[in-house]
Amino acid sequence: MFDVAPTELLLVVVVALVVIGPKDLPKAMRFVGKWMGKARGMARHFRAGLDTMMREAELEELEKQWREQNEAIMREFPRIDDVNATPATNTASTEPATSGAVTEAEVDEAAAANPPPETHAIPPKDGTLP
Repeated sequence: MFDVAPTELLLVVVVALVVIGPKDLPKAMRFVGKWMGKARGMARHFRAGLDTMMREAELEELEKQWREQNEAIMREFPRIDDVNATPATNTASTEPATSGAVTEAEVDEAAAANPPPETHAIPPKDGTLP
């Protein structure tokens, strides 16, 4: 960041020695060191705050994508409980019944007319998938 050559640093030390004097130079160096430490600490704290904000923004974006994908999956594959909760339709026929017994052909026709909804079974909580 700051390009300070060794000759420039030596020049600064010589000027500080002449201006401040050899007696007060250690106190001045200690004072400068404390301020440099404080400045580095503040920069580290600022950088950590920015990193935290960036991580939170990334997490919010990932959570939004996850929520959208979850909703798409739930629309495509509804739960069996949700499908069974729909109200039953009136299946009574308007045709007069010819006899009290229902033939097998009538049952097959009714099953073909009203196929069961296509859903997936809920996997077991603590077992392997079938």
